[in-house]
Amino acid sequence: MDRKTYREAFDQIPFSADFQERTANLLHQCARELEKENKIVNFSKTKKLAVTAAAAVALLIVSVSAALVWLTPAQVAERFGNTLLSEAFEGPDAIIVDETVETGDFAVTLMGLVSGEDLDTLNPDPGSAHTYAVLSLRRLDGEPLETQTFGFSDYTMTPLVAGCSPAAVNNWTLGAFASGFAENGVYYCMLDTESIEKFADRTVYMAFYEGLAPNNTIFTVNGDGTIAFCDDFDGVHALFELPLDPAKADPAAVEAFLEENPMGWTNDRTPTEDGNYVTTEQETEDGLIVTLQPAGGEDRNG
Repeated sequence: MDRKTYREAFDQIPFSADFQERTANLLHQCARELEKENKIVNFSKTKKLAVTAAAAVALLIVSVSAALVWLTPAQVAERFGNTLLSEAFEGPDAIIVDETVETGDFAVTLMGLVSGEDLDTLNPDPGSAHTYAVLSLRRLDGEPLETQTFGFSDYTMTPLVAGCSPAAVNNWTLGAFASGFAENGVYYCMLDTESIEKFADRTVYMAFYEGLAPNNTIFTVNGDGTIAFCDDFDGVHALFELPLDPAKADPAAVEAFLEENPMGWTNDRTPTEDGNYVTTEQETEDGLIVTLQPAGGEDRNG
């Protein structure tokens, strides 16, 4: 039986959401009982080896079952009925990240991404390269997340690029679309965006946070152009640096993109003495982007 068939068969086993936690607790309980027994009865070498082997097998079962119960990026694409994208996530161009940040009540894991043309039959932009990224979310207390109750629209998953204003390069200017669902208590998000490989010779991030469009109450831009969350931002937030191949960068395309999206930036949130702000508006396919910054404030352009 090949790995894919085995995984599909394993997926049919109805594990409860707290299976791994209960199994681990049971193993710890057995270990404590064995420790107590060892103080009273001197185990023979054979019995000790048998107990050790049984514990090792049980732990292996827990580890294997957890790995198989959690979906891969390819399986997430399959759940959306996208066979071409699923195959791409298992191909040589896919980037596996598997980096986790614990924030608030959640563990946020950027699982991986892949870029290419015509990977999505539902993509309304055929012939243009897109980037697809998959992120998973689980509660640290083990409570399962459900599709019907998780507030997916309260969070944003977006690319950002060092040296570019977060207002200039984000989901809204990249024409992104995000979707998600929960399975086995884990929530999976998939982002479809205009390809970000053109920025590959810069530091490119994938941000996940509680909130909507990037602004200076969420992000700060450092003097060297790097981007970070504001120190006083207390919502759920995670920032991942993407391991893109610099050889795939397209500086000319980046220059054209920034000319089309000339959104400035200031870290200053203090209004001028007269309370005036400068408001800029930009029409995009997804609606109007409004940027508010103090008049005369420092402006960092992408």
